[in-house]
Amino acid sequence: MSTKLSNAQIAWRAAQDIEDGAYVNLGIGFPEMVAKFQPPGRQAIFHTENGVLNFGEAPPEGEEDWDLINAGKKAITLKPGAAFFHHADSFAMVRGGHLDVAILGAYEVAENGDLANWSTGPKGVPAVGGAMDLVHGAKRVAVITDHVTKDGRPKLLKACTLPLTGIGCVTRVYTSLAVIDIENARFVLREKLPGMSVDELQSVTGAELVLPDTIGDLVAPEL
Repeated sequence: MSTKLSNAQIAWRAAQDIEDGAYVNLGIGFPEMVAKFQPPGRQAIFHTENGVLNFGEAPPEGEEDWDLINAGKKAITLKPGAAFFHHADSFAMVRGGHLDVAILGAYEVAENGDLANWSTGPKGVPAVGGAMDLVHGAKRVAVITDHVTKDGRPKLLKACTLPLTGIGCVTRVYTSLAVIDIENARFVLREKLPGMSVDELQSVTGAELVLPDTIGDLVAPEL
């Protein structure tokens, strides 16, 4: 297999598609990294379920204010015009369709856009949290993930086998090997690593890839 993108490079690639002024929620963990890579001249407005809008980057170590955290309990800073609000108001924003983009991690994504990202089975975490609201409240839902599991099994499948977060909700997946759109319940390949053949990519993808006339190169800076 060709050298894959790092998590930082996947996050960078996803950040390139966020429009200036977009209201964006980033999932806990890996997706939080997307905030570091906004393109020059563009400024997203980041929302967190625990009640902050327009937060900034993490403060320097030792300068944290632990009253200012995101949903992942990580310290944040505030940008001019930032707002605080009740947890219920935060979810009203989500459920009311006021977020342009939600970027989440995934255990599995199905070719019809189903997402499983909260539980690995009976011994998994006890509840889905806010993810189920985000995937059906945001106008666009994207996933960032390694293309395969730690033991090499495909994460992109014909159908999810783990408990679902949402049904038919994902429209684009950014992986360590490719950028794939979900259209008409099919995986449509948009970009792949330049050094990887379509056959190699298909061999680690659990559903058929639709190949458009033009497939771009997936490239990211060294980070």
